[in-house]
Amino acid sequence: MSLRFYIPPTEATLAPGLLTLPAATAKHVKVLRLKEGEPVAVFDGTGGEWSGEVIDPQTLLLRAHHAVEREADVRVMLAVGMPANERMDALVEKAVELGVAAIQPLITRRSVLRLQGERAQRRVAHWQGVAIAACEQCGRNRVPAVAPVATLSDWLQHLGNDNAQLHRCVLSPLATRALEPFASGESGWMVSGPEGGLDEDEIALLQRSGFQAVSLGPRVLRADTAPLAALMRACG
Repeated sequence: MSLRFYIPPTEATLAPGLLTLPAATAKHVKVLRLKEGEPVAVFDGTGGEWSGEVIDPQTLLLRAHHAVEREADVRVMLAVGMPANERMDALVEKAVELGVAAIQPLITRRSVLRLQGERAQRRVAHWQGVAIAACEQCGRNRVPAVAPVATLSDWLQHLGNDNAQLHRCVLSPLATRALEPFASGESGWMVSGPEGGLDEDEIALLQRSGFQAVSLGPRVLRADTAPLAALMRACG
């Protein structure tokens, strides 16, 4: 697979011919020391990708658009109690590779990582960059959005009854029902807790909001392992 670059539609219009790269992308091309004529692929998140080649570190020649898509046939959105340290970075990266459709970082009662204000905005922007890099690497042409950090209660209030027909489940080691793969074409939310898990009141709040408690098996998985295992199972 050719090296792939994401260029937001707000920064450039992709079309056959010469493309002047945004500064950040040009810097990336320069760091990679790509030579004239090297093949590349470019995508803007609206679908498909463009094939082309390097002209110089600031310019690409786009040749043709290809309507290829590499999305999962289910749409699984993940709301996760943010694990601390760099584990959230790895979680975002791997979740994108596994096909997650959107990521909602949550603050819950047992959360170690409690981001607010400008610090939270910076981390979300960083995680969105991680998601973009993962798409460039794995071949996805649509970038999952990383939503602003929210408390569990605020997120549920915002979620409300909209799209109530969507599949809704929350991971719990105490659940008696196993998580099953989503049916082809199905969409839904999965909620996973932080270190220490979700407490009983939070599980009850989620259940009142239409979430079904499900289990991944008899072992207790880490906060950065459980959502990835759940994604793999939900996506079949």
